Parts: sequence; structure tokens; C-alpha cells
Amino acid sequence: MDPGSAEKAAAELLTAYDTGEAIRPLTRTFPDLSLEDAYGIQRIQVDRWLRDGAVIKGHKVGLTSAAMQRQLGVDQPDYGHLVDSMFHTDSAPIDAGRFLQPRIEPEIAFVLGRPLAGPGVTAAQAIAAVDFLLPSLEIIDSRIADWKITLTDTIADNASSGGVVLGTRPTRLDAVDLVTAGCLLHRNGELVQTGAGGAVLGSPLNALVWLANTLGALGVTLEAGHVVLPGSITAAVDVAAGDIVTATFAGLGSVTADFRQVTA
Repeated sequence: MDPGSAEKAAAELLTAYDTGEAIRPLTRTFPDLSLEDAYGIQRIQVDRWLRDGAVIKGHKVGLTSAAMQRQLGVDQPDYGHLVDSMFHTDSAPIDAGRFLQPRIEPEIAFVLGRPLAGPGVTAAQAIAAVDFLLPSLEIIDSRIADWKITLTDTIADNASSGGVVLGTRPTRLDAVDLVTAGCLLHRNGELVQTGAGGAVLGSPLNALVWLANTLGALGVTLEAGHVVLPGSITAAVDVAAGDIVTATFAGLGSVTADFRQVTA
């Protein structure tokens, strides 16, 4: 893909944020879109946000569970950037109108206490870099109409990032078995999904290692204080204005996303 086409694709996605109107899949408009092209388009958008005053507060790993890969028809993980405006307070009202077609996922969030730079990061090094864990809900969203996405579509669209709600009870990494830790996901009081940490590449820690090494090969370091979302324990659930979603994790506590606020 030539630079002009990459800029055009990024502009289409940025316009979707501004107008609230989803666009057709980029892979239809740009049939030769590669993974490298898609990450380049993602970076163009992130650079625009940074110029406008945004601050990178972490990264997300997506498509790490078999459930999510089946749901979206892809076969490998991806990553996206988390900026300050994406973070929401546990149980505080969230304006559902800021999203186009939101879904929600329960995740065990890592908060780093020291930088983590690949390539060559081992599981032991990743463990040493984690300060604590938090229960979290990721709000995924797509600027692509009807979620008709391929892997390259979602990568270009910042890995379908929308927002994140972090719980308020930090837990030491060694106090939780990341593989067996279970999760119950309730929407409006109804149990809608269950899962365990092992659904995420065998362990959420594997997603952190993958991210550190993937970004490290690009010269990017995961910074101290950054949040890393390793991927969803369950399939994503649709949400809309009026919904309340709570994820309860064994050993980690709970976190709630409140979408009762509606845009005037």
C-alpha cells in the first residue's frame, strides 16, 4: 500500500469517530491491505491523537481466545493502543452515545511496575515487571459497519478499541492462578458468559509476553504504570444505552460498566 492510500484509510477511520457513522470494510476499499499496512494505518491515527493532546496509557492484546477468534473469524492475536480518554471509572456512568456498536469483554488487566522491552522477553521477566492485577471490562467498538471485519480491518481500526473500565482492588500476581481464575459476566443481572483465564492463549501472561516481544521488535517499550489488557476470557457481549455489566473474577473481585447515561 502506498503512503497516500494509508493516509486515506486512516482519515476514513478518524472521520467515523467524528461522525459516528461506520464505514465499509477497508479490505474492500483497499484489497491489497497487508498486516504491515494495517498497523501503519493504526499508527497514523495514534499519532494524530497524540498531536491533539492524547497520552498513551497502555496497550491491548485482542483476539487471544478461541471464542473471540471464532466470533470474528480470525486466527491470530493483534494489538492496539490505549489512550487516556478511553479509561472509565468503575461503576461511574458511561455515555453510550460515544460508541458506534459497542461490545464488552471481561479481562484480567496487568499494571506494570517497571518497563518491559522485547524482543526476547521471557515469562519470568514479564512476571517481574507486573506491579499488580485489576479486574477490567474492555469496551470494544468497530468503526467498520456491522462488524464485517477481517484481521487487517480490526488492526487498522486500533484493534477495535473503544474503552476500558478498571476495578479498584489491586491484587498481587502471585495471589491468583491466572489459568484457573474464573469469571462470571452479568448484564442487567442476567448471567450471559462464563470463562477462565486459561482461555487467553493458555494464560493471560502469555499475551503479555507476546505483546512485549511484538512491540519490542518495533522499538517500543511497555512503560511502568501502563495498563495491558491481555484479551477476553469470554466471547464479547453486545451492550447498549441502559445496560449495566458486571464481571466478577475469582480472587480479583468485580468491576462494573454502567451505560445508563444516554447522550442528549
